[in-house]
Amino acid sequence: MAYTYFDTAGLPQEEQFTWWREAVGRGVAPVHITSDAAGFDGSIGTLSLGRLHLTTMCFPELCSERTPALVRRSDPESYELALILGGSMAVSQGRSEARLGAGDFAIWSSSSPYRGVAGCEPGDDGSRAIVLNLPRALVPVPEAKLRAVLACTLSATNGMGRILAQYLVSVAREAPELSEQDSVRLGVTSLDLAAGFLAEQADAAARLPAETRQQLLLARIDVFLQDNLADPRLDPAAVAAHHHISVRQLHQLFRDHDETVAASIRRRRLEACRADLADPALRHVSVRDIARRRGMDSPESFSRAFRAAYGVTPGEHRRAAVASGPLCTPRTSLP
Repeated sequence: MAYTYFDTAGLPQEEQFTWWREAVGRGVAPVHITSDAAGFDGSIGTLSLGRLHLTTMCFPELCSERTPALVRRSDPESYELALILGGSMAVSQGRSEARLGAGDFAIWSSSSPYRGVAGCEPGDDGSRAIVLNLPRALVPVPEAKLRAVLACTLSATNGMGRILAQYLVSVAREAPELSEQDSVRLGVTSLDLAAGFLAEQADAAARLPAETRQQLLLARIDVFLQDNLADPRLDPAAVAAHHHISVRQLHQLFRDHDETVAASIRRRRLEACRADLADPALRHVSVRDIARRRGMDSPESFSRAFRAAYGVTPGEHRRAAVASGPLCTPRTSLP
């Protein structure tokens, strides 16, 4: 089974921390954990992504240490890349220390001692994080370059950091439903995106393999499309120009996809319009304006495309959503 999940909710309070400490201590890179929390309300989910592992964690205040003795005892020679979703944390390794909040990344190595501390302010629900375990041998960034960013605060709100963060959150959300085959495939993409992010931070993008650079370009294009759906000028030529490639190169990038660039833009716009039409907060916005705000200026073309995709008109979908829930479901493909 690719995914496992446990939490302390069903345990007696006096056993909660002991269970947590033992569960996390058996991880890829064992650590020693202490906590002064009166009760330990925590959870941990683990997803195998081939040779990578993704872990979701929720926990109150604690201190986690990978001591010299633990390093000597066993070293999986891996990097831990953490995305902070909530709470405040600090991690130190060597001479560096990162102070982290929601929207930050940090990375550390299993091959040297490190220390992590999670704080908890009154009224907080504790800290939440996603940790991606990366075998060092698979990361195509020179160790000397990566050493400069260990235990540093790295942003997850722009550039490759934003792309990687969105991807990891999506994988974590879908983890319970993923098959082992899906998980292995997602592991390959996770490695490419993580490598791209780390190479960007370590000023080593030129060292990445050509296949990885191609995957990163596709990821940037994906985010660009989603961010610019409202622009009626968004088309293959605009996408290619923004990414400094030719239209021919853009189409070559998409040749192994199930849809063309233009079809992807149209599908995303229609999906956004479908969600807007079913949104009670947008009842006062006309169908025409909803289409326009998603980059579809022609009401007639929008209505035809919507009906072709979902089998009903935009108005019929909205009325059904008001009455009892969305009427339309996507057809297998767009014409």
